[in-house]
Amino acid sequence: MPGGFPFGDPQQMAQMLRQFADMMAAQSSPEEQGGRSTTVNWDMARNIARHTVSQQGDASVSPAENAQVQEALRLADLWLNEATVLPSGVHTMQAWSRSEWVEQTMPTWSRLCEPLTSRIVESMGQNLPEEMQSMAGPLMGMVQQMGGMLVGQQAGQAIGELAREVVGSTDVGLPLGEEGGAALLPAGVQKFGEGLEIPEDEVRLYLAAREVALHRLFGHVPWLRAHLFSLVEEYALGMSFDMSGLEEKLGQIDISSPEALQEALSGTEGEGLFQPQDTPQQKASLARLETMLALIEGWVSVVVGSAVAGRLPHEASLAEASRRRRATGGPAEHTFATLVGLELRPRRLREAGQLWNGLQEAHGVQGRDAIWEHPDLMPSSSDLDDPDAFVSGQADSEAGHLDISQFTEGDGEERQDDGKDDEGEDGR
Repeated sequence: MPGGFPFGDPQQMAQMLRQFADMMAAQSSPEEQGGRSTTVNWDMARNIARHTVSQQGDASVSPAENAQVQEALRLADLWLNEATVLPSGVHTMQAWSRSEWVEQTMPTWSRLCEPLTSRIVESMGQNLPEEMQSMAGPLMGMVQQMGGMLVGQQAGQAIGELAREVVGSTDVGLPLGEEGGAALLPAGVQKFGEGLEIPEDEVRLYLAAREVALHRLFGHVPWLRAHLFSLVEEYALGMSFDMSGLEEKLGQIDISSPEALQEALSGTEGEGLFQPQDTPQQKASLARLETMLALIEGWVSVVVGSAVAGRLPHEASLAEASRRRRATGGPAEHTFATLVGLELRPRRLREAGQLWNGLQEAHGVQGRDAIWEHPDLMPSSSDLDDPDAFVSGQADSEAGHLDISQFTEGDGEERQDDGKDDEGEDGR
């Protein structure tokens, strides 16, 4: 109710919050994330994600499937040796069920989403109706605890839905599992190949090549992971929420009923409780994030294309299917974007691929990969407008002559600090 109090009167709201507090006492306490207390209940998110997966069935990985995945990852990693100067970044190779994907990737999801979800919870307290603010003192912590529960539910639902579509640990453009832990989901590989009329072992090998390529990039470009997370955090800081829709929905929810909360979170028309408003700061941050994701995806596509050329008969069809999938996203990815407020889709894949191909033709594989030496060397969004100009501009630069040895020296911890110094820049 615009300008009104959606719960009838403050006493009714207080009673509802006390009822909610009793329910929360039965829930697990929020986890500690990165040494600090988080407002979002990620234990709850994990349980809901696993429940979402199990509802539609989730077969365990058989020994034969595990052997097939390990063989594909091992062979693809050997092929990559000829396509990039970056050495292998894979330490373990596994086949996961969808439930295992949820378990293995949840720590990264919580770190990735924490700036976004915390911003939502903060907004619940900052944007309370005037009538509620007058009585919010002792109840503010309870309101935000309620927000942490609601956000944990929506994040868990979104991640569980996403588990139905992923093929490995790197689908969103960064490794979601442990460092160096390459993994494929046999069920996801099979689903990816549906309708392509390509032998499944060829599909598996192509997806394995993409998996190990991205592990090489993140394993030997130490600033990259921290830089991406800083871009997500910058995006979150620019988020602004219109809480009127939340107030209206909360006024209709039986707060004591988990089923009612779940129904409100899923929405009847693909809308969650929290709908961020576009702001200039958020749009600028999103453009920087999308550019970096496009550069990562473009590099992976070019390197994988070189590695599998002449080895996989249907390479072109697989590359197009992968490009289309990353550019448009599946239903679950759209659900995640709606509920959590972040799209992890690169929008300029062809321009990024053209740029990396141009660098390879002009400066060779070593000159192409040397661009990753420092974030200041990375192409910007405007460079994707004219990839040829960026490539020609490298002719007299130092990029083609950079020492690649740092990629193999294992000095990632020291160089991680360099990435943090570049937080907030646009990668140019």
